[in-house]
Amino acid sequence: MREVQIVDAGELAAAYAQADYAVRLDGDTFRLKVGSAAGDVEAYWPAMHYAFITAWNPASRPTSDAANQRADSSLVAQLKAIGAPHQPAWAEDTSGDWRESGWLVAGLEPHMLDALAHEFGQAGVLHWDQGRPVRLKMYLSRPPHVPPAAHIDWVE
Repeated sequence: MREVQIVDAGELAAAYAQADYAVRLDGDTFRLKVGSAAGDVEAYWPAMHYAFITAWNPASRPTSDAANQRADSSLVAQLKAIGAPHQPAWAEDTSGDWRESGWLVAGLEPHMLDALAHEFGQAGVLHWDQGRPVRLKMYLSRPPHVPPAAHIDWVE
């Protein structure tokens, strides 16, 4: 397991919450946004639970393309091993300066998502249950100066 060390967890959570997320399903691109429903994805690809996870840039530190590809291959192998349906997805900041590949996963139980996030050193993932808004789960303690937010869960 990789240890996540972030200088300012509050700023990181805000950046993750404001980022744009998308998944491609059979040639169509569906957008995801923290705090918004994902009804189009759910209608197209029904499941009880959904998650967006990446293996790129553990601890939110830039890593080489080669290292990111190796980590991504390992994540995909694990998703296949546990039988978790997954589709290519990505996250990018609103300016388009940062983009990270990942996977939209259907039906992954929350404890499995947590285990994968920890194993791949991720500071945060998206998750939601069918019919509910997309949520951000941060695997960091919420800093005291950061007020609770409606769609952000902090793992204390």
